Amino acid sequence: MVTYENLHDTLSFYSIDCRQSYYISSGKPIFEFPKTPFRMDYYALCVCTAGEIHIEIDRQKYKVDVHSFLIAAPSTIVKFGKTSNDFTMKLLFFDKNFLIKNISNPFIIEKMNLFSKGSYSIIKTTAKNSSQLQNLLDYLDKKSKKQGKFTEEIIRTIIFNLLLEAAEIIEQENSSNPDKKEEGKKDLYLKFSKLIRENITRERMVQFYADQLHVSNKYLIEIIKKASGKTPHEVIDEALLKEAYVMLGNPDMTISEIAFELQFNSASAFGRFFKKHTTLSPSEYRMKENIQS
Repeated sequence: MVTYENLHDTLSFYSIDCRQSYYISSGKPIFEFPKTPFRMDYYALCVCTAGEIHIEIDRQKYKVDVHSFLIAAPSTIVKFGKTSNDFTMKLLFFDKNFLIKNISNPFIIEKMNLFSKGSYSIIKTTAKNSSQLQNLLDYLDKKSKKQGKFTEEIIRTIIFNLLLEAAEIIEQENSSNPDKKEEGKKDLYLKFSKLIRENITRERMVQFYADQLHVSNKYLIEIIKKASGKTPHEVIDEALLKEAYVMLGNPDMTISEIAFELQFNSASAFGRFFKKHTTLSPSEYRMKENIQS
């Protein structure tokens, strides 16, 4: 079993050698997907143009069908399931550092409120909205094939347009579903989520994140609870569990090595943490998923 941890490795599954900071799909039918979960180290926008696909994101199961789109941030863990015979999608992968080059605000993507579920959104929209996103993806694909003096800046501008169009659609969706409106809206929550993605394998204490954000523990708990319905500790544990799933999916790593990488005092301490959240021990999970070295 192989775990795809980056854009190059993921695309190499399809014999695509992509060394750029972005990749745009052709929208042709895809008949095979990686069987294992993989953690993305890039941003992704995928628009379903026909048929349907079953997909698992951060251990949550979804069905994505025509006129639906997925937008996801780095660290999101994806596992593909069954697809219909007529399934097609258009997609864009890009690296954040490429997009925000020469941009002074490093949180510009986070401020668009694109990720209503923490690190991703899945939105069922109208044929018109879907067509708008697809047209921009087609335009992006066309421009990326013509290398000129301003090609990179043109690519960045089109990607920003795509993200803003997606943000507008998500905002409309949130407005028509008031229960979703509070999710992911607070700037502090977005910064907290970003810090966790960057530090989860090294730091698990809520105090560390409060100090980094220059707020008290109490205030951080209040804002994160309001924005996500969870305590900061629960958000940290979820992120840690995501890392554990990815590492357990790599048969070359022993459970002791994973415990060490995730800063647990021992393999048994890691085992207790994993079983508390999943009801399975790490070795039982590997047996269940048929992950063998």
